[in-house]
Amino acid sequence: MDPLDLVKLTPLVELTTGRTEVSVGLIDGPVAISNPDLAGENVREIPGSISGTCSVFESAACEHGTFVAGILCGSRSSAAPAICPDCTMLVRPIFSETVSGNREMPSATPDELAAAIVDCVEAGAHVLNLSAGIVQQSSKGERELEEALDYAARRGVIIVAAAGNQGAVGSSAITRHPWVIPVAACDPYGRPINQSNLGNSIGRRGLSAPGDSITSLGVEEGKSLTLGGTSAAAPFVTGTIALLRSEFPAATAAEVKYAVTQAYGPKRTMIVPPLLDAWASYEFMTNTRSF
Repeated sequence: MDPLDLVKLTPLVELTTGRTEVSVGLIDGPVAISNPDLAGENVREIPGSISGTCSVFESAACEHGTFVAGILCGSRSSAAPAICPDCTMLVRPIFSETVSGNREMPSATPDELAAAIVDCVEAGAHVLNLSAGIVQQSSKGERELEEALDYAARRGVIIVAAAGNQGAVGSSAITRHPWVIPVAACDPYGRPINQSNLGNSIGRRGLSAPGDSITSLGVEEGKSLTLGGTSAAAPFVTGTIALLRSEFPAATAAEVKYAVTQAYGPKRTMIVPPLLDAWASYEFMTNTRSF
């Protein structure tokens, strides 16, 4: 099944491409902005210690950042899902291109994540896509991260975070935070994939989204890349939120977050979160508020 169909995104994608006034913060690796399959005129780099533009195209960080960017803001004529190509994408890399990897979800320290979150909020992001595990955990670092997440909540910036790919049951400083929407990865039948993390906080406040053999942009023109895991799943939720904020500009962040996570389905009692239903979220917004 087409991943957009699985989460009822197809009718919403057909309705809108998003608005440039809605900004999506991408906290990931650098992005191959030169790839013509990206809506380059809508991509902005947030200055930081790592350049937002790829310089080592074969690096895992560049591949990962470009792959996720394609799911969000790729061209609709490309192989990528290209959910919200007319939204503005704010690229704030936290993964260095010099770090070798095996294309799994990269890791960052809590203070690096905290700084990136604050930078994106202050740059005007409406929603953040966060696909990173935490390394070098410490009480001080987790305190800084919690403060950054609190700051995003006060500013009304929704945070969507990949649940992680360790195949574990549990939580992290990110997925435990009440403002964060954790995203588990599922297969084409809506079942959790083996490596996706699950847990009480993920089940209660999170969502499931396609994360099995997802095709998006590679770093070179005309080349696609197929990956899986929760990093691939998170941008389906992020993109849905960006489209809803585009269609309902007067809505509050809390209203959009509720529409996406709580407005449909039974009371949650499991460690497996429900499947994203983008069209149900749109219909809920349509029926409960004016444009």
